[in-house]
Amino acid sequence: MSDPNKAAIAAEKEALNLKLPPIVHPPEDLGVDTPAQSKLLSYRRSKEQQKTINQLVIEGAKRNLDRTLGKRTSSSPEPDYPPTMTSEIKKKGFNYMYLKQCVESSPIVPIQQEWLDHMLMLVPESLKEGKEREELVQSLINEVSHDFEKSMKRYLVRSVLVRPDINWLEDEGGPLPESPVGLDYSKPWHSNYLQTRNQILANLHIVHPTMKMLLDLGYTTFANTVLLDLTGIRGKGPIDCDSLRNDLSIQVRKAEEKIMNTWYPKVINLFTKKEALEGIKPEKLDAFYNCVSTLMSNQLKDLLKRTVEGFVKLFDPEDQRRLPIFKMELTFDDDKMEFYPTFQDLEDVVFGLVERIAEALQNVQTVPSWLSGTSTPVNLDTELPEHVLQWALDTLKVAIHHNLEGARKHYATYVEKYSWLIDGTAVKLIETFQAQDHTFDEYTKFIGRFFNLASEIMLLPQWVHFPMVRLDCEDLKTGLTNKARAFANMLLNDIASKHRKENESICSEFEAIKEHALKVPETTEEMMELISYVEKARTVGIQELVSRIKESKRRMSYFLDVFLFPPEDLALNSAVLMWPWKINPIFDENDELIENAKHRKENELIAKREKLILEVEKESRRMEEFAEFAELDRMQQYVTDVRQLQKRIQESEEAVQFINKEEELFKWELTKYPELDKLKVNIEPYQKFFNLVLKWQRTEKRWMDGGFLDLNGEAMETDVEEFSREIFKTLKFFQTKQKKELQEKRKAAKRRSLEEEKLEEEPKENPTITMCTTVMEQIKVFKG
Repeated sequence: MSDPNKAAIAAEKEALNLKLPPIVHPPEDLGVDTPAQSKLLSYRRSKEQQKTINQLVIEGAKRNLDRTLGKRTSSSPEPDYPPTMTSEIKKKGFNYMYLKQCVESSPIVPIQQEWLDHMLMLVPESLKEGKEREELVQSLINEVSHDFEKSMKRYLVRSVLVRPDINWLEDEGGPLPESPVGLDYSKPWHSNYLQTRNQILANLHIVHPTMKMLLDLGYTTFANTVLLDLTGIRGKGPIDCDSLRNDLSIQVRKAEEKIMNTWYPKVINLFTKKEALEGIKPEKLDAFYNCVSTLMSNQLKDLLKRTVEGFVKLFDPEDQRRLPIFKMELTFDDDKMEFYPTFQDLEDVVFGLVERIAEALQNVQTVPSWLSGTSTPVNLDTELPEHVLQWALDTLKVAIHHNLEGARKHYATYVEKYSWLIDGTAVKLIETFQAQDHTFDEYTKFIGRFFNLASEIMLLPQWVHFPMVRLDCEDLKTGLTNKARAFANMLLNDIASKHRKENESICSEFEAIKEHALKVPETTEEMMELISYVEKARTVGIQELVSRIKESKRRMSYFLDVFLFPPEDLALNSAVLMWPWKINPIFDENDELIENAKHRKENELIAKREKLILEVEKESRRMEEFAEFAELDRMQQYVTDVRQLQKRIQESEEAVQFINKEEELFKWELTKYPELDKLKVNIEPYQKFFNLVLKWQRTEKRWMDGGFLDLNGEAMETDVEEFSREIFKTLKFFQTKQKKELQEKRKAAKRRSLEEEKLEEEPKENPTITMCTTVMEQIKVFKG
């Protein structure tokens, strides 16, 4: 025998002796009625019952046929046969139809409920939820039961009766299915099967018994396990986003620790046994461990995927029984209405939990890495596929958006009704109102609008419940209420300020009347003005103030209900109301004050007259002394004396004006003082002469004592000529004045002695003319 034949025979023997490892352990309760065995026995019983019923129906149909063939009467209706049909064909057709009716009227076993249950198990649960879906499922069950009964009757008719070859007989449903004919049941593939099985045994490590144990361990550990316990989340009531995130993160961490402390040690223990690698060739060891890693990765990925799917299903909009309830608030901060946390924050928390689930079990070492104890461990590939994560995020995004729609609409109602309070509309409305001139009643009506709005907002519910959110609106309500009241208080402060200013104005006018009435007049003019002022205040002013006080009292009545006056305003209001009773004693006191002042001022005026006359006489004597000044070295003193006398003359002029004014007020005759006017005219030449001489002396000293290079010849010449002309004019003025005085004296003298006349014709030298001549000489000397 050749080697290939030997190899084939050996492979066939090995295949016959080899048994594939079972995919599933035989159940421990073998020999006991398990659910699978019960289903099989029920199926067998139903088949046997159906066979028995069919036999009974056939025998009953035959008996009915024997009884009815001889009992048919002439009254039995016949079908409408074709005219060319023979009596034999009619008889066959009638018999077939009659027998068919008899067979169809026999009882049929209905479809088993177990079969219907198996059919319903193939339909996804999501398609059976809801009241309408339940009605649809029941309708489909009725339809299937009806079709089953109809098919059974049709099968029974075709099994019992043979349909005659008559064209006009109806045949519903077409021919029955036939058993396959001509199939080849030989086994030419058996040798190929044995060869392929040998290759599988050599390369497909998944069928290794250790793999079966690993698979069974994973199934036992993970079959009914997920990383999160999501039951009862809705029963906990409203929860913060951070609390949910922390709770579920802790659950994930504990579940991960539990898996690594229970399942993973068992896996490692499985591969530390000697028989774990039995039958594995050394060169296939890496491939075997790769298969182990793949199986473990698939088990962990399936765990993570089921956890993610369960978490996603938690937010299913169509099933809100497990939906968590988040605490959210409508806040009012910096004149903005916002959600806290925001929708984005809520979405980020939910998405973060998906990412946290995906991050779990990412540091599980492979079996060979753990067994080798390397410093750089190799971990299993347990990362969820990108499409799974993307599906979860997309589904959650849609579900969250749908579940938050109610909260979003509730927020929109606040925005629609009350956004004008915070978007500047109310401010502009108030500013426009304040810029216009409105009465107090118009103000109160406008303020009432804001107070009514604040009351309306406060009556809104504090908590609003939605499928996924318990919305707390208290902060927003408080903020909007305070905003409305702030606008009302702004207007109240405005009119309160106007009310305060009006009261202050009333009090200030009363105070002004009091101050004027009680002020002691300093002058006669003030006394006359005071008499006129008090008279007008008594007749007109007080009546107007009383009317304004009545209006102020009406405003106070409104403010006491809506406004809290500070203590100073309360005192001001009280003062306003008390002034009409306080003003009359002031007027009585004023009458006495005016009478006393009038006597005092008359006496003062007489004294001032006498004092002025004496002062004018003193000034005249001082004026005569100027004509005796003849010392050029005392020119500075002369200038000072002239200025002092001019000042005294000015004061005397002012005294004259005051006395004349007082005389007019008292209606006395005005007094005149011609001597004062004469003094004012006579002092002017002396003032001009003394100043000119002093200026010349200072200029000459500067030129003579100053630096030579600082001198300007042309300017000096011009200044000297100017001094010379002015001195000459002054000299001529005093000479002319002296001549006029002599002429006046001569005319005034009536009779005098000859000696006296000669003296008058030759008057003694005038000191002022002498000083002019001396200065003229000095200027000539300087020029020369």
